[in-house]
Amino acid sequence: MISLFRIDERLIHGQIAIKWSRHTGVSHIVVANDAASESPLIQKTLKMAAPSTVKTAIKSVDDAIALLNDPRCENLKILVLVNNPTDAVKVVENVKGIPFINVGNYGRIAPQKPDMPRKRYGNNIYCDDEEVLEFKKLVATGLKCVYQTTPEEPAEDVSGLFK
Repeated sequence: MISLFRIDERLIHGQIAIKWSRHTGVSHIVVANDAASESPLIQKTLKMAAPSTVKTAIKSVDDAIALLNDPRCENLKILVLVNNPTDAVKVVENVKGIPFINVGNYGRIAPQKPDMPRKRYGNNIYCDDEEVLEFKKLVATGLKCVYQTTPEEPAEDVSGLFK
């Protein structure tokens, strides 16, 4: 069962390892990211950042979708991480049981496309026009979509950010 689905361009880092994993009580983290799944160095770094008590899988987006749709995952408490709204849309469209979408940090360190400047939409959300369209697709799924960097902060509805 997916306890938390989060978009965070840094994937696993201190907020995930200490705050979100404890807050949600997850037993597993699934990182859905093509680049990370292909890089042993990134995999090693992400696994080192993950809590030692939480099993971590780093998969391509397609492989993560297959894993999350495996019936054996229904009895687990899983935190799913993607680092961009495009991957989030793909996962949300292909995996059932996502309770809501949590947006953490996005757009500060992600590579920019030529002639596609990013604008600020929240404290830690910066998007170009294409990324805004992807966030609008997420909102259109009907799933609750909130911006919340840490569990202690109030959740802000994302739909109002991209008008």
